[in-house]
Amino acid sequence: MNKQWLLGLMMVAAPVAAQAEVLVGGIVDVLVDGGNTYTWEKTTLPGTKCGNGSQYKFFVHRSTTGSQNLLFFFEGGGACWDYDTCSGRAGVIGAANPNGIADDYMQQFTAKYVSPIVNGADPGLPFRSRTDLATKDWNIVYMPYCTGDVHVGNNTAVYPDQTGQQPPLTWSHSGYTNSIAAINYAKQQFPRVQKLLVTGYSAGGTATSASYYFVRRAINPARGYFLNDSGPIYMAGVNDLSRPLHNKIRQSWNLDSVFSQFPATFDRNNMGTMNRMVALEFPNDQLAYTGYSRDYNYSRFSYERFMTPNDKESVLANWKVDQDKFVNELKQYNNFSYFIPHERQINASHCSTIITFVGAHACQKMEKKRWYEYVSEPWQDWKCNSEMVSMTTFLQRFINENQRVRVYEPANGYNEDDPGMQVLAPLINGAIGG
Repeated sequence: MNKQWLLGLMMVAAPVAAQAEVLVGGIVDVLVDGGNTYTWEKTTLPGTKCGNGSQYKFFVHRSTTGSQNLLFFFEGGGACWDYDTCSGRAGVIGAANPNGIADDYMQQFTAKYVSPIVNGADPGLPFRSRTDLATKDWNIVYMPYCTGDVHVGNNTAVYPDQTGQQPPLTWSHSGYTNSIAAINYAKQQFPRVQKLLVTGYSAGGTATSASYYFVRRAINPARGYFLNDSGPIYMAGVNDLSRPLHNKIRQSWNLDSVFSQFPATFDRNNMGTMNRMVALEFPNDQLAYTGYSRDYNYSRFSYERFMTPNDKESVLANWKVDQDKFVNELKQYNNFSYFIPHERQINASHCSTIITFVGAHACQKMEKKRWYEYVSEPWQDWKCNSEMVSMTTFLQRFINENQRVRVYEPANGYNEDDPGMQVLAPLINGAIGG
């Protein structure tokens, strides 16, 4: 089995022995009741390539029931803009799959287990049944990630080794070329799409927002949807906290060459206006963001290397400031939903839609219990005094019922108190962390 997908989930590049690979697969398979067993078509197109210059490969699954719906899925996996992060030497916040994409990639760990949305069912747990999702048996275009540029870079960069130990690294930030080629291929293969859902997690979530304009215009479905999982493009005016990161990637990835193709509703001097652009350009589409307030993964990517202090609580405090601004921005557009739980002990609260939906629920009115409310569940200090919305329910309402759903959960310890999560989280984290 291959564990490169963990770069997408954990933004970590760590070598793992073959025996550990088998163990990890066995643990996760038991925990989440297996992954998909789809038939995938490997697709290679001229001019597409991974960061190391090898041939880029994406994969297509065709519905077995003749569905006219299409899932366009962007895989996650960190980002890079220097020798250490692009070569894989950094160990954190680096580019996924720096050595390219294998022919049997879809039979390996990443695509088999990574997302219930891809698999069309929340996999459940031992003694808990699988639950079909709104995306069951859709056509799928699966975009592996190997360019370190959230699938939208348009540059060939040369990164020197600052230690002087290795020659400079030539890296192809060719995510934009790869994405456009796959989009045009999908247009030919699926000419009459009813529902189009563009989604992805982490870096793939960022790609969802940054590439939706191109995917949506080319595919031209009857109805369009996007769900950005944990890759927010925060507001980045001159004084905003995400500005240093945005400046860095804009230069390294030559993003101005991509931004020049966007309409006037986008302000190229503030990447956060990407959200305004898609909302205004596609007012009848359903757009959504999901992610955790205590995401200590993407938040590190956003601030840790750009500002001090950069301890955990300082990083998360910056994240909360940006997230509050982000939510206030989304509130201005009638077609934007958001689903923001506070914390999940799986994967450092990063990504709502990976592996399993256990703990991926949100309550608008989560409150500390009163003394007389401990009779039931005495181990739990928190109680939802509104509706507890699961990710499965959110997807049903968002995709099948075309509802706008807005839940921004307040700070709480509900998942931390839950005894099931206390057992499950260490098992999954131990498995995916090696």
